[in-house]
Amino acid sequence: MSAPIVIDGARDVLLLCDHASSAVPAGIDLRVEPAVMHEHMAIDIGAEPLTRALAAAIGAPAVLATVSRLVIDLHREPDHRALVPVESDRVAIPGNVGADRFDRIARFHAPYHAAIAREVRTRRPRLIVAIHSFTRQLRGAPPRALEAGVLYNRDDRAAAVMIAGLRAAGVETGDNAPYSGRLLNATLNRHGEGQGIACISIEVRNDLIDDAAGVARWTQILAPLIERARAEIGGSA
Repeated sequence: MSAPIVIDGARDVLLLCDHASSAVPAGIDLRVEPAVMHEHMAIDIGAEPLTRALAAAIGAPAVLATVSRLVIDLHREPDHRALVPVESDRVAIPGNVGADRFDRIARFHAPYHAAIAREVRTRRPRLIVAIHSFTRQLRGAPPRALEAGVLYNRDDRAAAVMIAGLRAAGVETGDNAPYSGRLLNATLNRHGEGQGIACISIEVRNDLIDDAAGVARWTQILAPLIERARAEIGGSA
């Protein structure tokens, strides 16, 4: 299955999960070891169940991807050099060398972003929240001590609320870390900030949400903070 999953909800908060799946559609051979498809480079571990749990907790709609980021990274602009990656975290993806990127855009990238655009157009959410996860340690890099990060570009209304709330709860939280939303914010730039809608990405370290207990704990942490951010964001940026 490659069509995005859309979860219905009544709240004026829209949840997104760009890297929810490790699925590789029929007809595509990435030529990687099977174990690679269970690593962070293929999927944001824990992000899909956390998105579903948050959607249920706050009654929000959600859009979830159904194709691996190694097939095509839905959180990249169509002209981004790593849209169809030939390497990720020092692991070669030989099946993507010479791949028809335009075919993959048409089959996977365009339908995913069209689904988000429909939700934004029909619901006009007050806040868009993208759920991601990050690995404790990339190959050849030092371990990351952060437990979570909040990413944003120019509009920091929701980010300020979320960062303050997480830190008050004792969570080691990065402000535009471990990645910067000023450099990598493709989905939210397009559907959130580009439409004048407050938006943030929440990154949770994947070893903290790799089981049901972890997902439940982080749902309890994040759900009320998302509600607070939604209530406190104020007017337009």
